[in-house]
Amino acid sequence: MASRDINVIALVKGGERYVFLYDDDSREQALRTLARQAADPTLSFSWYDAAVLAQKIRQNTPRPRRLPLAPRADRRT
Repeated sequence: MASRDINVIALVKGGERYVFLYDDDSREQALRTLARQAADPTLSFSWYDAAVLAQKIRQNTPRPRRLPLAPRADRRT
């Protein structure tokens, strides 16, 4: 089950602030949004900025939960 927590990633660049909000289910959409912003020539948001923030988004990916190991059948208790 996906978390309903909201992730926030932000960049302050000069007098501008870029703030991106996303949940775990919209992680890929957030990455695409970074690319669209970097491609916009009217913004100071660069491809480098997008790459740095994308790396942070990927590092924040929740890891799957591990299942507990069952006791070995050949062990005597």
